Amino acid sequence: MRDLIAVVLIALAVGFWFVRTRYSYWTRRRIGNVPATFPTGNMDGFRKTKHFIDIVTPIYEKFKDCGAPFAGFFIMLRPVVLILDLEVAKQVLIRDFANFEDRGMYHNERDDPLTGHLFRIDGPKWRPLRTKMTPTFSSGKMKFMFPTVCEVGVELTGVCGELAENSMCGILEVGGLMARYTSDVIGRCAFGVDCNGLRNPEAEFAVMGRRAFSERRHSKLVDLFIESFPNLARRLRFCQIHQDITDFYVGIVRETVRMREEQGIVRNDFMNLLIEMKQRGELTLEEIAAQAFIFFAAGFDTSASTLGFALYELAKQPELQEKLRTEIDEAQKKHQGEFTYECMQELRYMELVIAETLRKYPVLPQLTRVSKQYYAAKGDRNFYIEPGQMLLIPVYGIHHDPRIYHEPNRFIPERFLADQLALRPTASWLPFGDGPRNCIGMRFGKMQTTVALVHLLRRFHFSVCPRTEPKIEFVKSNILLCPANGIYLKVQELSKLKKL
Repeated sequence: MRDLIAVVLIALAVGFWFVRTRYSYWTRRRIGNVPATFPTGNMDGFRKTKHFIDIVTPIYEKFKDCGAPFAGFFIMLRPVVLILDLEVAKQVLIRDFANFEDRGMYHNERDDPLTGHLFRIDGPKWRPLRTKMTPTFSSGKMKFMFPTVCEVGVELTGVCGELAENSMCGILEVGGLMARYTSDVIGRCAFGVDCNGLRNPEAEFAVMGRRAFSERRHSKLVDLFIESFPNLARRLRFCQIHQDITDFYVGIVRETVRMREEQGIVRNDFMNLLIEMKQRGELTLEEIAAQAFIFFAAGFDTSASTLGFALYELAKQPELQEKLRTEIDEAQKKHQGEFTYECMQELRYMELVIAETLRKYPVLPQLTRVSKQYYAAKGDRNFYIEPGQMLLIPVYGIHHDPRIYHEPNRFIPERFLADQLALRPTASWLPFGDGPRNCIGMRFGKMQTTVALVHLLRRFHFSVCPRTEPKIEFVKSNILLCPANGIYLKVQELSKLKKL
């Protein structure tokens, strides 16, 4: 018994020493940091009472003026570099990209096949897949898919009109409606199915989409472990996505590919491009399923939230809304009253509105990278980064830094005029990342967002109502920025307003 007690005491002492030594890592290196506690490190309250930005942004604010290229914090027992200097961010994302091409995120193609997509995979796998996928997101391919997106845009205005007419005083929760729109767009473009989410919010495709983002397979602590130690989690064969969700999406892809190949069906969508790659031997069926899923994951919540945030800001500043509507009308007149792909490309103020929306509400509020080799930030050996160490670029903090953006909490699209852009440093606007591993779906996301705004603003006026929050709160449990309490706006038909 004494021996057992001695072993336990020794184990506890060793464990205490290890944790204490681990959490003194940044202090021993004389790097700015905040005290960490076992077992979460600096992540106490994560996904419960705090969003990720509530943890990272205060650290960025505390140390951004200290003159150091980075500070440090802990995700559980893992020391993480928090980039403070925009020049270092530029080096990591662009100039020294070869050393920082990996994101260090969990993926498990064997046991969790839908995680084997372009956003998550690292090492020798991501580069050839990125090379294969890049042509599918070219300007020409976007023009190819534009008519399909517009079809859903037309349906969106119809459903919006019906909901506004049947609601109390025309008040709608536009965030959910935008999610149904993006679900239908991606259902058609990525999976080749008409999921009818706009007309039927409980359609299986839309429900599975919501579950894929809202339902966690594990507890918050286990999820934190998986993301903190992805290699170990992979060896332990952890899975993040519920099996029935995986089976659903893989089944859709398998049936769609079989039907199109057997019947020779060709459509203007992303799935058609993936099938062509499969027929050339460039993708397997499982890889098609994973890439179609990330197309859904990258475009569903992100574009839906961006649309909701944009409408919210335009409702709060009706003069900006009218300015954008005027631009749309004038652009269409140049194209015989039609909204064409070329017409969309002429909407310069629309670009400013979307850019400022993504500045104020970067849906992915942080970027991660992993260093392959020993690296001295800005050549300073006192600020070295070890091989395998994770770096985090605090996008939200940068976007709300008053040194970079005057009055960052105000919505000012003119910030992105050419003369204003010239005054800001590189890497000061990062909603899509930057460098060789920026968001491959950036063009599609912008097109999907623009099409929805054009169709909605041509027909409706959006304004605030008693249920509109003065400041949007974010869902704490989501790593993305999503409105916690919905976005309620008053929606009125322009034709009826003109008669008043």
